[in-house]
Amino acid sequence: MSKQSGLARFLASAAVTALLAAGLGGCQTMSDVTGSIASSAPSPDSDPQRAIETYGERYRANPKDADAALAYGQALRVNGQRAQAAAVLEQACISNPGNKPLLAGWGRALADNGNFQQAFDVLSRAHTPENPDWRILSVQGTVLDQMGRHDEARRYYTSALKIVPGEPSVLSNLGMSYMLTKDLPKAEEALRQAYASPQANAKVRQNLGLVVGLQGRFAEAEQIVKADLPPDEATANVAYLREMLKGRDKDNNKDNSRPGRSTGNIPVAELNRPD
Repeated sequence: MSKQSGLARFLASAAVTALLAAGLGGCQTMSDVTGSIASSAPSPDSDPQRAIETYGERYRANPKDADAALAYGQALRVNGQRAQAAAVLEQACISNPGNKPLLAGWGRALADNGNFQQAFDVLSRAHTPENPDWRILSVQGTVLDQMGRHDEARRYYTSALKIVPGEPSVLSNLGMSYMLTKDLPKAEEALRQAYASPQANAKVRQNLGLVVGLQGRFAEAEQIVKADLPPDEATANVAYLREMLKGRDKDNNKDNSRPGRSTGNIPVAELNRPD
């Protein structure tokens, strides 16, 4: 296993993928963010290609069928066909104006495709202040983080947490938002709360392991990620992070000897380069 492929698996968390891409370079895409919305499609034997064929036939038989369009759009998203998913769901929204699940799905597809401002606007139409959806609020927060509007993003996470206190997916997104602005203690605090929840999943644990590792506590980070990775792979990933931090520290020391250079840069930009 190469260091790069091992690291990619260590960072296979959706929140990490989305948020690292946001303000730190790399491919600007948004995969399945924790607290996902409007998605239960691909089923047919969990085969994405078969799901596309199955739901595509239903959609083409009746493009105005909201459920068929939503399932087809989700299948396309899962298969990485983001632009096509956005186009299908946009047409479905035109045929079914005001359909909130369709708007939510379209907003997600737009975010996947990097159309962040349009995604945010569409998601805002997918629920109302009188009847807010915490999942959509959380995704809106991630979209704002993608656009570098971190303070606004955190207000959306806070609103979501008022509806579902302690929800680990929202807390994880909040933690990654703090990580983007290099506030690692606050990032860890939010992720610790998420980690303590019985509903915490592998994404939450991987995010916490990343933030702990970025603070130099490698043995602790390894223990956290071992819950979801084989021990040798977890060790290799943490070793890679350790090496990378050492390398960046040396570079920073060189840079900081020059006038106008700042200290304390966190090398998160290099953690999620697409293969």
